[in-house]
Amino acid sequence: MKIQDPIGIVSIGAYAPPRILSNKDLENMLETSDEWIRTRSGISNRHIVDDATASSDLAYEAAKLAVERANITPEDIDVIIVATITPDMFMPSTACFLQSKLGAVNAAAFDISAACTGFIYGLDLAYSLIAAGQFNTALVIGAECMSKFLDYTDRRICVLMGDGAGAAIVKRVPEGRGFQSFYLRADGSGTEHLNIPAGGSRMPATHETIDEKKHTMFMNGSEIFKFAVRVMEEAVMEALNRANVKPEDVTYIIPHQANIRIIEGAQKRMTSIAKECWVSNLHEYGNTSSASIGLAMNEIYEQGKIKEGDIIVLVGFGGGLTWGATVLKW
Repeated sequence: MKIQDPIGIVSIGAYAPPRILSNKDLENMLETSDEWIRTRSGISNRHIVDDATASSDLAYEAAKLAVERANITPEDIDVIIVATITPDMFMPSTACFLQSKLGAVNAAAFDISAACTGFIYGLDLAYSLIAAGQFNTALVIGAECMSKFLDYTDRRICVLMGDGAGAAIVKRVPEGRGFQSFYLRADGSGTEHLNIPAGGSRMPATHETIDEKKHTMFMNGSEIFKFAVRVMEEAVMEALNRANVKPEDVTYIIPHQANIRIIEGAQKRMTSIAKECWVSNLHEYGNTSSASIGLAMNEIYEQGKIKEGDIIVLVGFGGGLTWGATVLKW
């Protein structure tokens, strides 16, 4: 998408539940080791919700922070877009639960499902709705309770995932700032490689689907690795080209936090972007799906690393298969 209007992120927020599940904890739960997990994923900890906490609860905490930092009130929000693959319920939307908790009484509210690319899809939607004159202020959130959809006897997947939420307030910004480009893609022929098979209309819940653990995540790791490294390069370079930004001018690149080997693989393919520009907090949070980019961006914001005029690239990839990127001038 070629950007016509100065619209961007004016504040961010994030939240992760306080309970930490460490690699040492997982050693006591299944046949694995701290070394095995770290060398294959780069993950040491992940934050896990308790039984009473849902995705809208995580979203609420992240949203409160983003609203406060934007110096607005919940009543100022015109639209809430929640990206999630772990909704509170299939109906109503997680966004409606969040709207009620937050008191955003003037906001339209809906969910989108684009897996780990969801936050970028949501930002693109927010930009388009504001540019069209439909809304003035959007709240975009990626929120996930991944731990509730895992088989904790499957060490290939359960060691990777964590819970959390990342939020952004999107509004009009000064000329020359904000989003510079978007690039979104999908390949539905790859649905078999990353999914939660049961629980929808194709395979409703039965005793058999529960016994066979088909309500938990399945992933073909080798196929996802090859896909992710390839499309990250494609998305970043296309977004930079559309924004007329050179790779060497990038201040930060914030990828979806899936696996350190994927990030390192992408770095090797994009040598024109300096390694020190890549942001990762994977070791502490694991893969939080649509929440991961917001969590990582919030971390460097709180560290005071984001400055006015910085060029920031957000890039994601995930189930669908989906992928995309956006270039943002802070």
